[in-house]
Amino acid sequence: ARVRVCEEFGIVVSFHPKPIQGEWNGAGCHTNYSTKSMREEGGYDVILDAMKKLEARCDKHIAAYGEYNDQRLTGRHETASMDKFSYGVADRGASIRIPRLVEKEGRGYFEDRRPASNMDPYIVTSLLFETYVFVGSFKCCCKFWGIKTSFSFR
Repeated sequence: ARVRVCEEFGIVVSFHPKPIQGEWNGAGCHTNYSTKSMREEGGYDVILDAMKKLEARCDKHIAAYGEYNDQRLTGRHETASMDKFSYGVADRGASIRIPRLVEKEGRGYFEDRRPASNMDPYIVTSLLFETYVFVGSFKCCCKFWGIKTSFSFR
C-alpha cells in the first residue's frame, strides 16, 4: 500500500538513517523493550541490571542495528554516540532512554534509541532478548527448563 501511495503522489520512500546529510538527527527506529519482571513491582532495578548487560555487548548491538547508522549516531541532535554506551531517565541523547514515569512508578520498560530506520526488527528484538535473558544466565535457564547443555553468549 505504501508503494501505491508514493507512486500516486510522486514520492520516494527511503529507509536510510540519514537520507539527507546535514545538521539533523536522522531517522531511527527506537525500540521499546520490557519483560514481565520489569513491569512488576521492583522492576526499575531489573531495568538497571539490563543496562549493565547491554553495555557489555554494546559493540555487537551497534554492528547489527542497521547500515549507515554511524551517520546518525554522532552524539549530537538528540542521538547518542555509537562509540559510547549511555542510559538515563528522560534522556533523549542517551543510547537507552528510561521514561520518567518508569522511574517514578518503579517499573515499566526502556527505549533503545540506537537502531537505525533500516534495521531488521527480528535482529534487534533477538539481540535484546539474547542479551537480557541469556547472557550470564543461560545455565540457569537450562537448569530451569531441564536442558542438559550450556552455551556461551558473548
